[in-house]
Amino acid sequence: MSDFVEIDGSHLEGGGQILRIAITLSAIKKIPVRITNIRGGRNKPGLMEQHLKGIELARDMCSATVKGVNFGSTEVEFSPGDLNGGDFTAKVNTAGSISLLMQVAIPIALFSKSTCTMTLHGGTNVEMAPQIDYTTEVFRPILEKFGGTFDFELIKRGYYPKGGGEVKVTVQPIEILKAVEMTNQGTVREVYGWSFVAGTLPVSMARRMAYSATSFLFKLTRNRRIPIAFWARRLWAIGDEAARIPAKRAALELVKVIQDGACVDDHSQDQIVVLMALAQGRSAVKVCDITMHTKTAIFVVEQMTQVKYDIIPSGSNNIIQCAGS
Repeated sequence: MSDFVEIDGSHLEGGGQILRIAITLSAIKKIPVRITNIRGGRNKPGLMEQHLKGIELARDMCSATVKGVNFGSTEVEFSPGDLNGGDFTAKVNTAGSISLLMQVAIPIALFSKSTCTMTLHGGTNVEMAPQIDYTTEVFRPILEKFGGTFDFELIKRGYYPKGGGEVKVTVQPIEILKAVEMTNQGTVREVYGWSFVAGTLPVSMARRMAYSATSFLFKLTRNRRIPIAFWARRLWAIGDEAARIPAKRAALELVKVIQDGACVDDHSQDQIVVLMALAQGRSAVKVCDITMHTKTAIFVVEQMTQVKYDIIPSGSNNIIQCAGS
């Protein structure tokens, strides 16, 4: 059918991100989309449990007609209807990421006709996906700069391999997302974070991670006099190495963003690209290096809309610009 926009799911990053962004834009913009070669860049291409539940959630939120939504499918057609709001549930029967479900659903909910309440089941703290704490403590403040937000209730955490987590997300609709200009980092006044372990791992490991992260950050920022605080909780960690190596890695990543003068970290870049496309007016955001996920997000947005991005070098950083619609 000629009215479908076709997206090659094996392009660039070649994973589930292409699918998520295409489905989100399809629902909001009422653009029928056909995604082929889904997850063609992965060792096991095609739809997995998590991707199925994300499509089904978006389908329910916009009364879409879908085709090819079954396990292992490499081609999906999604024909959206109206965004009416309401109560929705998505249950991933594995440790599939709840945060990735939220990446699909929250923009759709923002443009619905009434309040959306979503009960989401799956993994809250799993590898290879944003931690739920990142989504609420880092992504949500960024979203609020665009004029949107969400309420969040953590009912139960879920981990690999069983999942079993549950959250409740409530989104009030808005008329528009506002364009943003985030090109001046400003002054970093404090750094704070959480250190987690789960299962049979001792809470002392969380304390060691917190201590290690704090020590590394003090050394790396000693000339800036930034207050630093980490809280140790019995929540999430993997393996005995978790006391030092992840702490150092996290500290180095954070300090790099601060020292480079970027306004968002690498993990928010691709999410901001989608918000910029949906905002009214011209947005500009300073980032470090352009990630593969960001290049992929730009590819999908430009394929599906009239939005075009400019990448402007700025010293060791880059400024991403576009006029949304």
